Amino acid sequence: MVKINNSTTNHREVEVLDALRRLGGSARNSNIADLLGVSEETVRRTTKALAKSDLVRRVHGGAYLPDAQGDAGVFSRLGQRSDEKAQIARAAARLIPNGACLFLDVGSTTAFVAHALRKHENLFVVTNSLNAAQSLAKRRGNRVFLAGGELRDAEWGTFGPEAEAYVRNFRFDYALLSVDGINKEVGFLLSVPSEAALARAVIARSACTIVAADHLKFGQTAPLIMCAGEDVNVVVTDCPVARGYSEKLNNWQVDVVTAGQESAEC
Repeated sequence: MVKINNSTTNHREVEVLDALRRLGGSARNSNIADLLGVSEETVRRTTKALAKSDLVRRVHGGAYLPDAQGDAGVFSRLGQRSDEKAQIARAAARLIPNGACLFLDVGSTTAFVAHALRKHENLFVVTNSLNAAQSLAKRRGNRVFLAGGELRDAEWGTFGPEAEAYVRNFRFDYALLSVDGINKEVGFLLSVPSEAALARAVIARSACTIVAADHLKFGQTAPLIMCAGEDVNVVVTDCPVARGYSEKLNNWQVDVVTAGQESAEC
C-alpha cells in the first residue's frame, strides 16, 4: 500500500493518479483506460474509490485532480447540470445520421454530444476539442480531424487563426455548437473572441447549424455575437422555451427540439 495525501491507496489507484498527472491533470475515462491498458469500467471503479478519499473529482465520462481544478475548465463544467446536458446530447445526436460530416466545438454540452454519438458509424468529424476527438476516434469507421492552433488548457481545445483557416477547408453537413447566451434582439452569444471567430468560420461552411443550450442560456448575457438568429437552423434544449423566445426563434425560422420534456424541471 502507498500513502498519498494522507489516504491509503492501492496499486491500481496509484496507477490512475499517475495517468491523470501524465495526461495533464484531467482526462476522459477512455483515455486513462487506453494509457493503462485496462477497461473503462476498471477506471470508473477506481476513480470512484479515489473520489471518496478526495484525491480526484469525477465528472461525466472522466475525472480530474483537485489541484488541477483551476485549469480543468471543461472537465469541471461537465459535472454541472449533467443530467440536462445528457438529455440534450441524446436529442442532438438523433439529428445526426451515420456518415455525416460534422463539426463539434469545445463546449461541455458538446462533449456530451460526442459521447452520445459513439454508436454512430462512419462519421467525418472535425473538431477543435481534444475531448470530442478522443471520444470518437478509432470507433465504428469514424474519421476524426483535429483543427490546429493554440491549445488552451481550460477548454482542452485549439483556437486562433490557424484553427479558423483549417475549418475553412471543409463543407459541413452539420455544425454542433454551444453558446454562453441567447438574446432575443441580437442572436447567439459567446464570451471569448477566439471562440466566436472560430464559430463564425464554421457556420459559414455548414449546411445545418445546431446550437445545444439548456434553458438557462435563454436571456443570459455575453459580450460577443457569435451569429445572428437567422444563421442557426436548430436549437436543442431541455425545457419548453418561454413564449417570447419561442416567437423570436420562429421568426428566425429556427426549429426547436425539446429533450426530455416530460421529465424536465424548469
